[in-house]
Amino acid sequence: MKKMLPFCFMIALCFALTATAQSPQSPEKKTASASVFVAKKGKLTDIQLKRWSHLDLAKDSIPGMSVDRVYAELLKGRKGKKVIVGVVDSGVDIDHEDLKSSIWTNKKEIAGNGIDDDKNGFVDDIHGWNFLGDAGKENLEMTRILKKADDGSTEYKAAKEEYEKQLAENNQGKQQVDFLFNANKTLSEFLKKDSYTLEDLQGIQSTDSGINRCKQIMMRVIAQAGPNFMSDLNDYKDQVYDMLNYNLNKDFDGRKVVGDNPEDIKDRKYGNNIVYGPDKKEALHGTHVAGIIAQTRNNNLGGDGIANNVEIMAVRCVPNGDEYDKDIALGIRYAVDNGAKVINGSFGKNYSPHKQWVYDAIKYAESKDVLFVHAAGNDAKDIDVEPNFPNDSDDKKIEFASNVITVGALNYEYGEKVIADFSNYGKLNVDVYSPGVQIYATTPNNEYKFEQGTSMASPNVAGVAALIRSYFPNLSAKEVKAAIMNSGTSIPENVVVGGNPDDKRAFDSLSKSGKIVNAYNAFKLAEKMASAKGAKKTKG
Repeated sequence: MKKMLPFCFMIALCFALTATAQSPQSPEKKTASASVFVAKKGKLTDIQLKRWSHLDLAKDSIPGMSVDRVYAELLKGRKGKKVIVGVVDSGVDIDHEDLKSSIWTNKKEIAGNGIDDDKNGFVDDIHGWNFLGDAGKENLEMTRILKKADDGSTEYKAAKEEYEKQLAENNQGKQQVDFLFNANKTLSEFLKKDSYTLEDLQGIQSTDSGINRCKQIMMRVIAQAGPNFMSDLNDYKDQVYDMLNYNLNKDFDGRKVVGDNPEDIKDRKYGNNIVYGPDKKEALHGTHVAGIIAQTRNNNLGGDGIANNVEIMAVRCVPNGDEYDKDIALGIRYAVDNGAKVINGSFGKNYSPHKQWVYDAIKYAESKDVLFVHAAGNDAKDIDVEPNFPNDSDDKKIEFASNVITVGALNYEYGEKVIADFSNYGKLNVDVYSPGVQIYATTPNNEYKFEQGTSMASPNVAGVAALIRSYFPNLSAKEVKAAIMNSGTSIPENVVVGGNPDDKRAFDSLSKSGKIVNAYNAFKLAEKMASAKGAKKTKG
């Protein structure tokens, strides 16, 4: 899934390019315009921000999913069934303090004996499988397309045009990030400090125009990013350099260490059982996704997961770059064959040369009653028109499977900006919206972090789906999807689309359901559906 450029650096870079010495602006105040719900006044507390996706719009004036209400009002005295959730992602830190009690273990396999005990084709797959082996960095799919001969196809031409655009943008980004690091170095040397605060910068008195320019720029960065701005700055640098060195580099081949042929779906003996990959730090994305679903609730560590009674099956298929269709197809099949009832897919791309392999895997999951929850993407585009893979409709009109939920992202402030400015949208091809901005969850090596993207919105919904499947196991994947989509909260107002303040549309025109996910309502509806289904079965 595409990485998000931190907002503070967008501001700082615009500032650097114009070289104007303006003072930092106060964040725009949000005003409520809804006729039913009232926007929360004032800034969220740290506690509220860390678990806003669990809160309730009506009660807390925050557009969360009412998860806390489920636990407080509906689950007392009830026992659910264990549900396995496949996390098809960059890998999961299975040793994390807040996740290790919720990691799936393959009881049919004997650890470390080098034998495929359960004869599923994977040796010692104790907690899942790593389809990437020792690979980590990868090309984008359009880069891989351009490494092949020009076949004159529309896809090749589109890939070339987009490639050249992204290459230019990231070369410019490199100049900008180098400028910011140079500004940081200049100020550190001037202050004689390795690190500094906003107050330190405000105290600088200098007649040197270069010092003052660096001061104004970094003050703007700190004002937006906060005291830990260097962490975001380093993330931004890594993003730009990774794009140029790996993702867009035609001379780089990240696949050669895997040892398979990614163009041959029948070549399946590859990968290993180290589900967090060769470097745990590279499993940040997947570990964060897993935490949103299953980090232990009420243990005074990090945040709280959406679902109890879940086991996370780690399926490593997503590198730093674009995933291969083969890995995704086989990863989905692995999760299905080994007992997952919900699969989360927080990945996506604009080109999919072997999309049919993935479509067939999704239909296979459907045939085995497995729900596939997928992130809608972070390009602020209409995926009823623009490409976005994988999906459940090859023509963007008729669905070929009934077990897919595609999820857009919500901001934590209710009002006209409730949809995250980066979130993709689509009346036909986005199903629902859920929290995806500033989501606090597990990251490798017993750490925690705020992350944002539809990559975070998707596991929020996967967690709700797992919760429903735990307490109402007689409901099918299709019925769980219906319970989630039909029970959401409607937003009775126009909202900003794609972060463009001049583009405001009715909220219900931006997804199939026209709603945001509400776990409490979904649980109540699922209960009615399960009861009716049970009564019908008894009568039959």
